[in-house]
Amino acid sequence: MSPRGRQRLSTSFQEPTLSPNAGQALEPAADHRKGPRRRGAELEKAILTAVLEELGEVGYAALTMDRVASRARTSKAALYRRWAGRAELVLDACRLRTLADLELPDTGALRTDVIGLLRQMAAQMASPFGGILRGLLSEMTSDPEFARLIREQVHNGGPVTTRVILARAVARGEVEPWILDSRRATVATDLLRNEFLLFGAPIDDRIIMEIVDDVYLPLILSPAPGAAGGAARDAE
Repeated sequence: MSPRGRQRLSTSFQEPTLSPNAGQALEPAADHRKGPRRRGAELEKAILTAVLEELGEVGYAALTMDRVASRARTSKAALYRRWAGRAELVLDACRLRTLADLELPDTGALRTDVIGLLRQMAAQMASPFGGILRGLLSEMTSDPEFARLIREQVHNGGPVTTRVILARAVARGEVEPWILDSRRATVATDLLRNEFLLFGAPIDDRIIMEIVDDVYLPLILSPAPGAAGGAARDAE
């Protein structure tokens, strides 16, 4: 064989040259669940934070347990060990966010306590979280199970901050004890929520004053004649 032929033959059997990035392409995709192992409160906080982020991006209708697990960098099984489904998960996330953002007023008087609470709620409604809340409340009309859970939560628990404020007012002698378990207890927050649903945010401070001074305080501080009967009806 001629020298030129031997050169062509040896060239044809040379190993291919790999690019610097070729090895990277062969590496498997990283598992988003790998990382420091979290348990207990740390893991739950990561999950609930992921829920709120998902709600802000896709809304309740498109939220899935798979999406939440992926964003929280955990498994779907970890979610189902703590929550029966997405409705319970979403309610817990919103409850945690609501309580975290509210500072319980303690001014020594019912009027200023309620005004302080409603102002904080109004500020929350005007934030991006307010848009999430409004979207969830609208979902009640199309998701019966979600609506049932919200009604159950409101009926059984009620606004925690309102009850604490009223309990202090009872201790000071500003209102009668039966008010705590009556429908009158949540009228101020109910009216603020209705204002938000009907007209959106921001809510003018004048409206808060009207709710407190024209409706709530007359109803709470000076119950109409026959209050005992009203209390029985309200508590039903």
